Amino acid sequence: MQDFPSYALWLLAALAFLGYVLGSVPFGLILTSLAGEGDLRKIGSGNIGATNVLRTGNKKLAAATLLLDMGKGLIAVLIAWIMTPPVFSTRIAAATAVAAVVGHCFPVFLGFKGGKGVATGLGVTLGLSPLTALTGGIVWLITAKLTRISSAGALAGFIAIPLTALALNGFKMNHDPKVLALLLISILIIARHHANIVRLLSGTEPRVERKKK
Repeated sequence: MQDFPSYALWLLAALAFLGYVLGSVPFGLILTSLAGEGDLRKIGSGNIGATNVLRTGNKKLAAATLLLDMGKGLIAVLIAWIMTPPVFSTRIAAATAVAAVVGHCFPVFLGFKGGKGVATGLGVTLGLSPLTALTGGIVWLITAKLTRISSAGALAGFIAIPLTALALNGFKMNHDPKVLALLLISILIIARHHANIVRLLSGTEPRVERKKK
């Protein structure tokens, strides 16, 4: 940060704060409440993300939650790109991306008890590196489809994301702040899945049920 002038540090702090606030908006909780589905935190896993919204049986709400949670991460990063000079934009966008995911996982509006950050993480990845987001999204969907386990797809996707970012950067972390940001985001999201990992290892993680014809 020694090469950052003071105004750039203030800009970084302001945009990271904005990213955190945007990330903190609990769209799943808001949508289910407006739709009369009750308090999402008392349904299923109690998570505020799209997977738990799906447990209400309302697929449209789940899809809307997924898109909005992705969108808030993407918008936070795009604002950072737009509002910062090119010489600082990569570092500030990367910091804003991390802040947005932290906001979703530890939202100020819900007493710092939030979701696991998957959709928001994919949204900020899209803002930082579209090709990396595409790769992670494909791995996520294929794994979830094959295993019929939502958490397995998410974990596979966020293992693929930092590996893809590293590969695109020549397996060097020191030249691109985006790589470090995506690594930190992936570590946070994987850590938030600690209970799922335990169930996956024990073979007790629930599968997504297929519709009967």
